Amino acid sequence: MSPARYLDRHQADLVTFLQKLIRLRTVNPPGENYGEITTLLAATLRDLGLQVRRLPVPRALQKKTQPELLDYPRHNVIGFWDTGAKKTIHFNAHYDVVPVSGKWRHGSPFNPVVENGWIYGRGTADMKGAIASIVFALKALRATGIKPGFNVEVSFTADEETDSTLGTGWVTSHGKLRADYAVVGEGGEGDGVCCGHNGVVWLNVRVHGRAAHGSTPEAGINALEKMSALVLALNGYKQRLAQRTFISPDGRRMHPTINLGGVFASGEGGKVNTVPAAASFSIDRRVLPIESVPDAERELRAFLRAAAKKIPQCRITIEKISDNFSCYTAPTHPLFGAMRASVARVRRRPAKFIVSTGFNDMHFFASVLKIPTIGHGPSGIDYHAVNERARLKDLTDSAKIYADLLMTFKG
Repeated sequence: MSPARYLDRHQADLVTFLQKLIRLRTVNPPGENYGEITTLLAATLRDLGLQVRRLPVPRALQKKTQPELLDYPRHNVIGFWDTGAKKTIHFNAHYDVVPVSGKWRHGSPFNPVVENGWIYGRGTADMKGAIASIVFALKALRATGIKPGFNVEVSFTADEETDSTLGTGWVTSHGKLRADYAVVGEGGEGDGVCCGHNGVVWLNVRVHGRAAHGSTPEAGINALEKMSALVLALNGYKQRLAQRTFISPDGRRMHPTINLGGVFASGEGGKVNTVPAAASFSIDRRVLPIESVPDAERELRAFLRAAAKKIPQCRITIEKISDNFSCYTAPTHPLFGAMRASVARVRRRPAKFIVSTGFNDMHFFASVLKIPTIGHGPSGIDYHAVNERARLKDLTDSAKIYADLLMTFKG
């Protein structure tokens, strides 16, 4: 039996495993049930015959980087299949998911339901579905007695939905990986093979006003009005960004973007008859692969300060939330061609190289470890949104693609 046929016959088992993962609420922040899910994942890899390390992040490091989350310890799992080969290919996926909101089609987003060829639930698309596909690709190879021409290393990591510092960032710095090549289970999907992604800078801008009675607004400084003027001024910055272009390998023209107010709030003491003394809003600045994240942050901060000076009595404080670096590798290494060929064989249509507008953990492998790195996985629809879901066929196809790559890539 071929691995592809094994996966077709065991699609229901793949789905059952994914449902088990989704029922563990690994919402980040704060980082719930990390211990439980990494215990499950470590046991799963051991059952496949891999050498497994379940690594807790040192408490002292978490205290330094996440002092408010010490009640939610971080863990990462690393597995290794020693085939006796000289080189190692690494598969990576994160197990944390974003918080939920809204009314879901099937009730709880953590009680996954299969309907009409789709599985609904938080993490189905981003990215527990990829974890299931990686696990079942290895199951298929083991069950059919096929040994890859490479050692296989796997990492299941924390905190990608925040900044990956204690997840893939920690693993690539302290996990003593043996990787020569890497595949991250997101960034590319369908017929797209990801060879790079945007970065991001997240800031919070606090506008300081002065409280006064609502009947005498002239006695105060209205922070909401100042914030509104500052937000309008940022249209000029958006226009500046629109002039910058990066052309991805598939010919798509990409531009930096800025999203305002994913989070916005008034200050303490807000009341309908009070002049607001404070207001704040977040900024999500996406950074092209050809841009520098530190330079993008400096430029944005300078624009904000200059714009605030032009608004009478507008005083601001700019706070850094986090950032994540962009990356891009021209798809010339044989790994890229091998993955494109595997996708085309399984999907039965031509595959293409793309660059993701979102960020993921590829840059830790491509830019920090400096090894050939690609992104591809099952993905889905409405990730980070209500009714997140993944197509069962895509989950199985991704497992087939991973297995095919392991059988055909020659290095």
